[in-house]
Amino acid sequence: MEDVLTTDQREYDDDTVLVCVDETSKQKTKETRTPRPTKPGHPAIYDYEYERNGTANLFMSYAPSERWRHVKVTDRRTKQDCTHLLKDLADVHFPRKKSVLVMDNRNTHHLATLYRTFKPEEAGRLSHRFEVHSTPKHGRWLNMAEREINVLSKPCLNRRIPDRETMVQEIAAWQRERNGSSKPIKWQFRTKDARIKLKSLYPSVQ
Repeated sequence: MEDVLTTDQREYDDDTVLVCVDETSKQKTKETRTPRPTKPGHPAIYDYEYERNGTANLFMSYAPSERWRHVKVTDRRTKQDCTHLLKDLADVHFPRKKSVLVMDNRNTHHLATLYRTFKPEEAGRLSHRFEVHSTPKHGRWLNMAEREINVLSKPCLNRRIPDRETMVQEIAAWQRERNGSSKPIKWQFRTKDARIKLKSLYPSVQ
């Protein structure tokens, strides 16, 4: 890949889009007591006790050149959940483009899993719509979707959310605001920097 100065620059042609994918989990927690509302000069008061209500998985997809983010909320993080995310990217979000995917090297992040979820004809059709690039084992920070998860966590997830419905609504509101602002990521990590910082990951030639 050529040096990338900012995500405003398009690295690919009009028929291809770079999409970074990452995931995180969020515990759903209910209040056990009604919080005391805010009063003049006094913030709201929440009891330290809470009730656990399961967890949700959040798939973050981020297309830098499009300045587009999308969060898919699922009950689990299985191979089938990941393949349905890929199908959404191919058929719903970018139906006219091939997606170059940047993902962590997990066992769920392989195109072979498409054949375990869909019929061979459908799996073959979808697999031709993607080109996968895995981040190094200790290089998750190279995935720009991880940064978007951090941006999402501060205003949206850093509090108690009781159920999936509330979580979906809150994330959708954040997503609309974030996409509407068209904020890019100023990506300053260049290829020459990678050869220094990630020297141990490059093969040595004797």
